[in-house]
Amino acid sequence: MTKNIYIASAEPYTGKSVIAFGMINMLLAKTQKVGYFKPIIAQDDPNQRDEHVEAMLDYFSLPVKYEDAFAFTRQEMLHQSEDSGAIINTIISKYKKLEDNYDFTVIEGSDFLGEGMAFEFESNALMAKNLGAPVLIVVSGKNKTASQLFKTAINIYRNFLLRDVQVLGVVANMVNPEEAERIKQALTNQLPAELLIAVIPTETGLQSPTMKEITLALGGEVLFGAELMDNQVDNFVTGAMMLPNFLRHIKDNLLIVTPGDRGDIIIGALQANLSANYPKIAGIVLTAGSLPDEPIIKLIEGLQTIIPIIAVQKGTFETTTTIGGIHSKITIENKKKIALAIELFEKYVDIKALDDKIITFSYQGITPHMFQYQLVKWAKRDKKHIVLPEGNDERILKAVEKLIAQDIVEITLLGDPAEIINSIKRLGLNLDVNTLKIHDPGQSAHYNDYVDTLHELRKAKNVNLEMARDMMTDVSYFGTMMVYKGDADGMVSGAVHTTQHTIRPALQFVKTKPGVSVVSSIFFMCLPERVAIFGDCAVNPNPTAQQLAEIAISSAESSAKFGIEPRIAMLSYSSGTSGEGEDVERVREATAIVKARHPELKIEGPIQYDAAVDPLVGKQKLPGSEVAGRASVLIFPDLNTGNNTYKAVQRETGALAIGPMLQGLNKPINDLSRGCTVDDIFNTVVITAIQCQDI
Repeated sequence: MTKNIYIASAEPYTGKSVIAFGMINMLLAKTQKVGYFKPIIAQDDPNQRDEHVEAMLDYFSLPVKYEDAFAFTRQEMLHQSEDSGAIINTIISKYKKLEDNYDFTVIEGSDFLGEGMAFEFESNALMAKNLGAPVLIVVSGKNKTASQLFKTAINIYRNFLLRDVQVLGVVANMVNPEEAERIKQALTNQLPAELLIAVIPTETGLQSPTMKEITLALGGEVLFGAELMDNQVDNFVTGAMMLPNFLRHIKDNLLIVTPGDRGDIIIGALQANLSANYPKIAGIVLTAGSLPDEPIIKLIEGLQTIIPIIAVQKGTFETTTTIGGIHSKITIENKKKIALAIELFEKYVDIKALDDKIITFSYQGITPHMFQYQLVKWAKRDKKHIVLPEGNDERILKAVEKLIAQDIVEITLLGDPAEIINSIKRLGLNLDVNTLKIHDPGQSAHYNDYVDTLHELRKAKNVNLEMARDMMTDVSYFGTMMVYKGDADGMVSGAVHTTQHTIRPALQFVKTKPGVSVVSSIFFMCLPERVAIFGDCAVNPNPTAQQLAEIAISSAESSAKFGIEPRIAMLSYSSGTSGEGEDVERVREATAIVKARHPELKIEGPIQYDAAVDPLVGKQKLPGSEVAGRASVLIFPDLNTGNNTYKAVQRETGALAIGPMLQGLNKPINDLSRGCTVDDIFNTVVITAIQCQDI
């Protein structure tokens, strides 16, 4: 079951708010804990709140603070548009804090106002995908033929699919009532059967602005009838004709636009409003800065029933043009409109079908932004102690600053304390050197105990006491012993040292888990649209079939632990039964071993890389496979292939490679690349901390 839904459009003024009000009302009938989030609001004045967000929170008494209901104003987002990664990270962070407190959250997309509409569509697609939310698409039928509306709906749906955004349904709103059934049938016939299709006819009560909205849009001054500013305006007319002619143009909820010196029109309108033979008049706008003569003012003041009359400085033509361009909003002052919006939703949207889709919906995949956010969240839930042997490396120190600032882990640095403190000061890092744990192995209070332990563990391998003393001055041995003895939960090294230097102590006395004969590694490859696992790209040069099977099983376990459904592709230069040769047979045998030991795992092998990740190629080469085209765990046949592939993918696509993360050891020890960045170190420490939580 999904915990959220994203209401999105690709054009302005589609009436998304009708769907948002209806959705929250529907959900509150099932659970009290419903949240509302609008990633980007169209707030122009920083001193004024977004009326739509306030209406949503106030009407339903949602326990969401106004400032928690959005991430950016539209202006803020456009100013930061070049750094889309930072925008998405902020939105995910704000949304996740909200999501944790509610059973379900309705997310409403941006409004597509002004410039940057193409950017806004991309942003909405990105946000929906990164928040793991299925999309309910809303399209407008206003001023569109049935054919135009149909094409718009199909195009928007396909554009979301092209961006791998999952769509729950399509709602055509503000549709010509005479075309509603035909449009619904056409959409039902052309769109996938699993989609919810709804068509909502135009409702004048929602489209028509109030006198208050018109006054604000015109910058007008209220002369009379301030208590009736909620009057709804369904039509407007220019009072420039003779009175008898004018009276013939009066319709329900009419707004009259006329210069202030047309006393005949003003008196005629007031009298018509009192007459049982004429429809209700909504109000009068007096243009060009002219006011009625004093006798007319006196007459109006003496009436018991007064319609709203406002004065504006603009001329009649400019005034009518502005009125014609007003798009009415649903605000908290107009609860009748909110009730009408909910009524329309309940009447034209199949609530039971929508509820069933929400219950049965399962989001497929995880984006890099989601994955990185989730990693930090998981690491924080049970704070662990990580030792970093290369304490004087600048990249290590910068990563430590970030880790401590976010309170993710407890850190111990190894090295000369004076040198490390000097480096911290030279780099201007925000680290408290008085509380930071720094150990010089040879001078540590643990040194003698660690020497004795190493000697005891390795004496059968001809390691005498003197050798143990020498070995324990090495930061890799000392850090690994900290983990072995429980003085630290995990270790990350390799920014300066080789892989062998980093993991040799772990292989000597931390050892492998029961039932595991081979230590292997995986990279979390954060590709532009998804996260995949690559293994083994760092440890085993030429694994046997048995070892390949163990690598696949360990990688599947790691995949599941980190929230990625394991679909294992055992890679080779051929797919299925087409290829022959020793290398292919080894992969085929490894696949059979995994199937025999873990029949519940989804695995395919041998399979080529393109067939593993491209749905079209996968369907062509291995039709009916659960893995082909959808692989999330890719097991390479040897280190040469794996190491070069992960680096090629990383460099050519700009993918973030988190790792390597070692698998199979009794306690978490992880190796860095000597070309690692500060972010690489940060991410590797985070995944190491998560590994520690199961020990």
